[in-house]
Amino acid sequence: MTIRNRVGGRLVSVRLRNARAALLSDATRNHEHLADRQPTLTGEQMVDHLVPPRQFATATVESYRPDLDYPSQADAVSAVLAFESAWQPGGLFSRRRNKDVLPGLYLDGGFGVGKTHLLAALWRAAPGRKYFGTFIEYTALVGALGFAGAVKVLKGASVICIDEFELDDPGDTRIMSRLLGELVASGTRIAATSNTPPNALGEGRFAAQDFLREIDALSAQFTTIRIDGLDYRRRDVEGHAVTLGDDELAAAVASYRGHLTVDRFDDVLAHLAKVHPSRYVKLLDGLDAVAITDVHVLTSQTDALRLVAFVDRLYDAQVPVIASGVPFDQVFAADMLAGGYRKKYLRAVSRLIALTSGEGM
Repeated sequence: MTIRNRVGGRLVSVRLRNARAALLSDATRNHEHLADRQPTLTGEQMVDHLVPPRQFATATVESYRPDLDYPSQADAVSAVLAFESAWQPGGLFSRRRNKDVLPGLYLDGGFGVGKTHLLAALWRAAPGRKYFGTFIEYTALVGALGFAGAVKVLKGASVICIDEFELDDPGDTRIMSRLLGELVASGTRIAATSNTPPNALGEGRFAAQDFLREIDALSAQFTTIRIDGLDYRRRDVEGHAVTLGDDELAAAVASYRGHLTVDRFDDVLAHLAKVHPSRYVKLLDGLDAVAITDVHVLTSQTDALRLVAFVDRLYDAQVPVIASGVPFDQVFAADMLAGGYRKKYLRAVSRLIALTSGEGM
């Protein structure tokens, strides 16, 4: 009797799973798939994309809200205002350069403390031609145009803003160091940010030194500002990514009125492996949301890093995520979170919590 009940229970469970899978298939059959998109991006289009993400399109220093519990945030505001003052009429850089004012500014701090907001505000305040992009976008531009071609395009800009400066690829970091050296020598100013985990004792405190060491030829030309604080995306959000059951996801997809894609997690990972990360932004053209089913814990670090790059583009474009399976804040295995790419994974977790919760959308 016990065996029969157990077998019967298994049959009911299998039938229930099959019914839910059929419901999900029916609800998603007529939707587009990310895995079917084949994005292209020319060098000229890459240059056109070198602007702040849309959620920071109107960012100003005045709209930044420093956390009073962390005075370093107010200090960062002061540093950005001082940097901006050089472009004001009669400013230090309007006619002649003051040797006491450095042409570079580096904001070092945890994710979610407003560094990108301040960087975008600085970009908005700059006169003339100016560029704002992530580290990976600039290295992709060098790859597309060649080093000389990238210098030619960027030369003469009032400022180059680099969000999320990466320190874990020595080759790319050296390329960027050389590129920035050429641009600074021609009169362009540089502002950069980099992420370090917030509230981690002893962790991230040497990020500024790491940055300066990697851009050794330029280090004396940067003012570094450390910004402490809590991740603003999680101040009012439960610290877990939202996940739905198959039937709930099917209902959410069926009732969604915007343009969305629906894909299995493994299909997304396989497609990301075929697309250069600089083109991930084009994968999202025209989308209002993405639905991803059957999310599971990652076992491949390569897949994990590609996912991080994709999540960055989702967050920049403010495209919400509807997901089923393992909650996205649990997708990176413990050994990954303890490894050398910990900063990237924690940043992605923070953003996935926001993207699945709808906060900040």
